Amino acid sequence: PGTPPDEGGVDLYVGGVEHAVLHLLYSRFWHKVLYDLGYVSTKEPFKRLYNQGYILADAYLDARGMYVQAADVVKGDDGRFLFHGAPVRPRSGKMGKSLKNAVTPDDIYAAYGADTLRLYEMAMGPLDADRPWQTDDMVGVYRFLQRLWRNVVDEQTGDLLVADKPLDEEAEQRLHRTIKVVRRDFGELRFNTAIARLIELNNYASRLASRDGIIARALAEPLILMVAPLAPHIAEALWSRMGHPQSLAYEPFPEFDEALAAEKSVVMPVQVNGKRRFQLEVAGDADEEEIREQLIRHPDYGRHTDAMTVDRIVIVPSRIANVVVR
Repeated sequence: PGTPPDEGGVDLYVGGVEHAVLHLLYSRFWHKVLYDLGYVSTKEPFKRLYNQGYILADAYLDARGMYVQAADVVKGDDGRFLFHGAPVRPRSGKMGKSLKNAVTPDDIYAAYGADTLRLYEMAMGPLDADRPWQTDDMVGVYRFLQRLWRNVVDEQTGDLLVADKPLDEEAEQRLHRTIKVVRRDFGELRFNTAIARLIELNNYASRLASRDGIIARALAEPLILMVAPLAPHIAEALWSRMGHPQSLAYEPFPEFDEALAAEKSVVMPVQVNGKRRFQLEVAGDADEEEIREQLIRHPDYGRHTDAMTVDRIVIVPSRIANVVVR
């Protein structure tokens, strides 16, 4: 939800639904008071409201029905959960102090670092969806940051592994496609999908580094700049290692070349009631609506659906289209 551009002040308000009264309502109330008094120029304090989802975690109840500290619960050999030797029963709920199932950030910082925690929370799933906390899954993003560091800095000597050399065609295309997707996903607060693309590009950079012993600055710098909003500490350290005296906070976000970012075409099989009938060639980055329009215009579509009623069209972009008729 949002307000007309000229009626809102702050561009974006991100908050949980549980703060709808204590934060959102009060801020709107006082803003409207200030507006009526002529002290502010906008009718609303925020242009857009975005509610993030809950972080979910197991909580545990003892025999009295009271919550116990989840961090002190262990799983016995028989599969039961025990708190100081006494059985407790698990119950899923949002992470928080009231359910005594919160994870202390200081413990995560000590084990993995602040950047890993930030990155993990963004990679767990869509920002507006409820997401289950699994500490063991943090290893994945931790390894991503380790690999990013090793692509730029030699672990043994500390030497910089970056060279000023041109990118080949494949590397350029991969980079510009990633920049295009990451810019879009950041703008739409889809951090989890942006991280997935950054991991793909970083893995590709690792293969180049293993093959050549170095990584091109033209690839390393934009990769670091894209990681910076999610993992600012390691990005800042790498940026400094690469010889930049000024913080990357003053650097513009990478831009992409549309021609280089264009996805190659893909051939999708088209099924009618589960049986493959023909195929469709579409752009690799075509969305569901674009594919649907192209499918309906295809000459074989009419041949297989004439005199029949189309119930629905199920499309998995770049993969398959299934037409259900009767």
